[in-house]
Amino acid sequence: MKIARISVYRVELPLHEGKYAWSGGKSVEVFDSTIVQVETDSGLYGVGEVCPLGPFYLPAYAEGVRSGIRELGPHLIGEDATQLLPLNRLMDAALKGHPYVKSGIDMACWDILGQASGRPVCELLGGRYGDDLVLYRAISQRSPEEMAANVGEYRAEGYKRFQLKVGGDPDIDIERIQAVAAQMEPGEKLVADANTGWTQHEAIRVARAVEKLDVYIEQPCLSYEECLSVRRRTTLPFVMDENIDGLPILIRAHSDDAMDVVNIKISKFGGLTKAKQARDLCVKLGIALTVEDSWGGDVVTAAIAHLANGVPPELLFTSTDFNSYVTVSAAKGGPQRENGRISASRAPGLGVSLNEDVIGDPVFVIE
Repeated sequence: MKIARISVYRVELPLHEGKYAWSGGKSVEVFDSTIVQVETDSGLYGVGEVCPLGPFYLPAYAEGVRSGIRELGPHLIGEDATQLLPLNRLMDAALKGHPYVKSGIDMACWDILGQASGRPVCELLGGRYGDDLVLYRAISQRSPEEMAANVGEYRAEGYKRFQLKVGGDPDIDIERIQAVAAQMEPGEKLVADANTGWTQHEAIRVARAVEKLDVYIEQPCLSYEECLSVRRRTTLPFVMDENIDGLPILIRAHSDDAMDVVNIKISKFGGLTKAKQARDLCVKLGIALTVEDSWGGDVVTAAIAHLANGVPPELLFTSTDFNSYVTVSAAKGGPQRENGRISASRAPGLGVSLNEDVIGDPVFVIE
């Protein structure tokens, strides 16, 4: 089942709420998403998606995805799309680094493998735990009062886990955490996600100020070492995200007791193949995890659901439904939130098909 053509599309994803804001004054109003369609000589095709959270979040940016595929794509023509490990090895040899560039291609090839075998991707990734999985809702950075009010709105949509965007002025962040924590109900979870926005001394100060609250602290500082230092000075449960981008650092973080929960973002690892390796290692080591990506629409949300559905429920901290944040549906069949939960499709592959009226013509084709 040889790769015959790679088509690349650019799709703009506006937000229902107008703007998404997080640490350091960063914000995005329209996400620039890249959708990849990999076609084979057998007539089957699969789809993938990569959507960086702007150029100022991780070492990734939207045009970089497309530029990288222009460079990488010709090396993949004629290769077997269903041989995921050899294909990943080839991609790593043809383009050093830049894992986010490879993520959409890898995702599309899993979609092809699922269709060729007549199985949903989650079953090929190892199996399905239960019928659905729990979601969190990110609360964009605003005033403490506005963020506290958001909790009731999102709870009405079924969410019970909330990721509070902090990482700004420590005094205001303390107020944000206190105001939102006061809105929590039994069975709900609150994460204060600084997205690397605090310096070490600020993070320690915030953690001590909210020490009596039921809250998780997520990625307070830019470097792994700074986060580890904060971790060792607080009793609050700790989440690592931005620094965990491969198996070596994941293993080190476990050895250092650097976290209680880790976020596995598909594109940060380079696709479903490598994200699965990280997922399975976390399960083996007993590390709770959130399965997600940087951002995206229906295709990314489908891939997240398939990967997350393979985590034992007691270790799946949460997951996300990015397609509910945006106003554009670039694919049909994507999982839809119901009472704060979603399910991975039971159709072969990812279970999605591109909405041609939305995606338009490809920006380029490699064949």
